[in-house]
Amino acid sequence: MIIGPWLTDLQQNHQKRFERGNMAVKFRDYYEILGVPRTATQEEIQRAYRKLARKLHPDVNKASDAEEKFKELGEAYEVLKDPDKRQKYDQLGAHWKDGQDFRPPPGWETHFDFGTGAGAGPAGFEWSGAGGFSDFFEALFGGAGGFHQTRRGGPRQRPVWRQDGVDQSATVRISLEDAYHGATKPITLQTQSLTPDGRVSVQEKSYEVKIPAGILPGQKIRLSGQGGEGSGGGRRGDLLLKVEIDPHPIYRLEGRDLYMDLPITPWEAVLGTEVQLSTLSGPLTLKVPPGTQNGRKLRFRGKGMPGSRGTAGNLYAVVTVVVPTKPSQREQELFEELAKTSQFNPRR
Repeated sequence: MIIGPWLTDLQQNHQKRFERGNMAVKFRDYYEILGVPRTATQEEIQRAYRKLARKLHPDVNKASDAEEKFKELGEAYEVLKDPDKRQKYDQLGAHWKDGQDFRPPPGWETHFDFGTGAGAGPAGFEWSGAGGFSDFFEALFGGAGGFHQTRRGGPRQRPVWRQDGVDQSATVRISLEDAYHGATKPITLQTQSLTPDGRVSVQEKSYEVKIPAGILPGQKIRLSGQGGEGSGGGRRGDLLLKVEIDPHPIYRLEGRDLYMDLPITPWEAVLGTEVQLSTLSGPLTLKVPPGTQNGRKLRFRGKGMPGSRGTAGNLYAVVTVVVPTKPSQREQELFEELAKTSQFNPRR
């Protein structure tokens, strides 16, 4: 294979790139473009990019400069999402301001990528162009330009901005019984989308949602691929259903523990008794020990909300001593006799 002429072109282009690298270009504040501080985490950078990309995407934003701003946003994200590129960019320091003349420091010249093409057979070189990045980007990172070895020697396609769809959220209310045992529930949600002419369209969509046993309020059920649409070949986002549990007439839920009130009579509290209970886990027999005080909690271990890893909560019966408000004549006589004979004084 004759390579002499290609090397001559390579040297000429390297010289052009070197000259451009030593020319002043306008500094670009990528943090300002994304609207995040220099201390932003990678998650914060990603959230900011997704929010602005939805706003500035040319398919949605009809402003004359929407495409240019979308490209600026993509360039900023290309740098700040990559820890190595971000570190190199941060080495410039915070004293540069957007729009100031910037000259690449010595040793930051653009490099070329020749690729090995292992197992590809004969290969050629091609000039791929700037790829849509600014001169400032290429002064630091070389951009998408340069000579690249390819298997077929065909023209390189212009990069397409790939954006995954956003996750969407909704709230679903379920009964305590469904949360305890698990269930499959049909739900219908209203979804919004943009029509090609920019108007908001509202549709209803139905889902069969599997409720896992032991789910708690505030936890989320993820429906993969049921969120916002992606663009440029990006995947759809997910639909996150936040669970809320309706109040129950008998039970109160605290963490994974269940609480219920247990009314008993004064003589049951004094003498002790056994009470048959119908609970979410089935019928249970509760032994109330003699001398049980009002407000005492009697525990059924492991009979609360099931746990995803086998650790269930507890069920507590909270004792409430209830006195007769309209005693019969005989009951009245017995209480009067008790008052005369008893030496018990709770105020001593």
